Amino acid sequence: MFTGSLCKMTLTDKEKRVFKPMKKLNKQKIAVVGATGNVGRAMLSILSERGVPLENVQAVASERSGGREISYGEAGVLKVSPLSAFDFQGVSIALFSPGGKVSAVFAPKAAALGCIVIDNTSHFRNDPDIPLVVPEVNPQAIADYKKRGIIANPNCSLIQLLVALKPLHDIAPVKRVVVSTYQSVSGAGKDAMDELLNQTRALYMNSPAKSHHLPRTIAFNVIPQIGEFQEDGGTDEEWKMRVELQKILSADIQVSATCVRVPVFIGHAVAATVEFKSPISVLQARKALKAAPGVIVTDNTEESDYTTPIECAGEDPVYVSRIRQDTSVAHGLNLWIVADNVRKGAALNAVQIAEILAKDYLS
Repeated sequence: MFTGSLCKMTLTDKEKRVFKPMKKLNKQKIAVVGATGNVGRAMLSILSERGVPLENVQAVASERSGGREISYGEAGVLKVSPLSAFDFQGVSIALFSPGGKVSAVFAPKAAALGCIVIDNTSHFRNDPDIPLVVPEVNPQAIADYKKRGIIANPNCSLIQLLVALKPLHDIAPVKRVVVSTYQSVSGAGKDAMDELLNQTRALYMNSPAKSHHLPRTIAFNVIPQIGEFQEDGGTDEEWKMRVELQKILSADIQVSATCVRVPVFIGHAVAATVEFKSPISVLQARKALKAAPGVIVTDNTEESDYTTPIECAGEDPVYVSRIRQDTSVAHGLNLWIVADNVRKGAALNAVQIAEILAKDYLS
């Protein structure tokens, strides 16, 4: 199955420095909960890439995964501990991605033992006492971890949208965002990825394409439903885009979202129409985005220069393309934003939070 980049883009030295690891994380004891899932494996891979020693990392997962071995980059393998019996005493930071119901039970237990939890599920995101953090956008919110010992990772599509919006919001406050997401099946987990693969194979073999984990056939199709429908006709995912953006960036921003599942294994795309309260030009936007941490601009229409999900898979940055004026409003821009949803949309965002914790808040 395709899980990496087919087209590794060359980063300049300046762009590489954006992702330079903070060495103080290497001294912390870290647990990765949900280590055998897509995001958990990515967390382990990123920790290894950033030089965290094997002996400082513990892999934790469900009872059925207990005792399994899982690779830790080139450093070796880790034996998976079952969550039900795992002792968080002495663990500085736990990166959680085991599913919302599991996090709801075990994250507070870990926090009660002095372990700081960075949770990738949606369970804690809207709790007013728990900070919701994108390091390039609101790193100052990390300080609020002291209230409950838990920090929440935002929605994957929202992370890449906010990384692109923040430098523009600093120039001209955002008034309204109309966003359409094109989300890969990895956002629904390994079973959904397998479903896309199996359905594609079945259709090529002229066999029935069975759907078990997604609401419709995903092979050669798009599905305008992510999550359950709410009373207003929107879905859970669309609601998350609105309330989480307002919590992180500004409660005054109006948000209209349509979230769509597409037949892509890795990498989410976002088409955003952004209305600002004051003027902002395409040149201003492009300059601000080029200077922004974690962003790479690929935007040369004369050469059809833009980034697609297949090109960002396995990469850390958020790529912004198709920057152009929206003439339907007084102050508007259109943006095309792509990122690896498993890395920047989940695992990397959590590790970056952990690095700031280690550098600024832990001895």
